[in-house]
Amino acid sequence: MGCYDCCIRCIGAVPYPSLVATLLCYAGMGLFCGCGHEALAQTAVLVETYFARNVQDYEIMASFIKYFQYVIYGLASFFFLYGILLLAEGFYTTSAVKQTFGEFRSTQCGRCLSLTFIIVTYILAFIWLAVFAFSAIPVFFLFNMEQTCHNINILAETTPSINQHGWICMDARQYGLLPWNAMPGKACGMTLASICKTSEFYVTYDLYIAAFAGAGVTLLALFLYLVATTYNYAVLRFLGRKGIR
Repeated sequence: MGCYDCCIRCIGAVPYPSLVATLLCYAGMGLFCGCGHEALAQTAVLVETYFARNVQDYEIMASFIKYFQYVIYGLASFFFLYGILLLAEGFYTTSAVKQTFGEFRSTQCGRCLSLTFIIVTYILAFIWLAVFAFSAIPVFFLFNMEQTCHNINILAETTPSINQHGWICMDARQYGLLPWNAMPGKACGMTLASICKTSEFYVTYDLYIAAFAGAGVTLLALFLYLVATTYNYAVLRFLGRKGIR
């Protein structure tokens, strides 16, 4: 067998859908974990600086942020290892299906392993769908805050009296960031407009958007994994029925 034939067979044994899904998974998790971690830290700074005066008011939120940052570390490690396992499973099933190597055939254990990966990936996809929806909440909050600031700036340019826009507020307590007895718990009028002009606000907003996009990319990668593993498992079952073990 010549070198060219070996290269063609090796290229043909590459599970391209699984490879693309792995790259998307790593890129999405990198965005979600990295940007999400920094966005949570910036959120704590914003709330402590502009929405709460007492330490007790944001103590629960600070504990939640610290806990969720540890969860992000665990998610990054888990998906890194799981991506490697799914990619290895893709190489195995692709080689078994195409019979690239003479003695490398589909076995009952291999089909059971493929079915296990399908079930686990289905569960992860449903869980990550909830994470994807949850990551949209801070984006929605900051988007509303930006639009409110925009309305305040328009009113400030058209009306000379501060009372015309002093009633426009953003209440962090309504979004569960602070308890209802937190003071002041909200920012109104030009104070709110000045918050929207700070670099911390725009950095936090951009980080949450990037984390939201990363969650979407990871969800897409899980769906690609599902398509690839389900197809390979179906073909392995077909080969098993044909007597190719």
